[in-house]
Amino acid sequence: MKKLSVKSVVATGIGAALFVIVGLFIRIPLFPNTDIQLQYAVLSLFAGLFGPIPGFLIGFIGHTLKDSIAYGAPWWTWSIASGLLGVVLAYAVNSTDLENGIFGKSQIIRFNIIQIIGNIVIWSVLAPIGDILIYSEPSNKVFTQGMIASVSNIITVGIGGTALLVLYAKTRTKEGSLTKD
Repeated sequence: MKKLSVKSVVATGIGAALFVIVGLFIRIPLFPNTDIQLQYAVLSLFAGLFGPIPGFLIGFIGHTLKDSIAYGAPWWTWSIASGLLGVVLAYAVNSTDLENGIFGKSQIIRFNIIQIIGNIVIWSVLAPIGDILIYSEPSNKVFTQGMIASVSNIITVGIGGTALLVLYAKTRTKEGSLTKD
């Protein structure tokens, strides 16, 4: 696990700000209070680069601020769920490989298997159970929202998150690729 350095703190602030901006301005409504959320692609990159603690904080703070601005108050169970997804995404990416320009087929497959499982558990199980226990929401509503959010986030992270990680890896110099003349 990476230490929380100044670089990580700055990345957390920038990541949370991007999470809010993308979440507020780039969304596609699917179900009441449930949209396609492209900020999870951004979370994939930041969590992959900076680790689970910044990943959690970016997801949690970003979602809390986005809800507060958009709806007037945060929906805590989903803020926590976004933070947990940040942790899962951080563990789905080997940041050392990424920094060395390695994010090929096997890393993409591993990343997507982990993010799919994480999204299903977090959005289809944990968030709805939290909504029922904390907010006394009707189970049919929150499990439907959770399943829709899960599928939406799987697609967003699978396409957008993977693309951002591949593009970032391409900007890095692969270890051992430079030779002495």
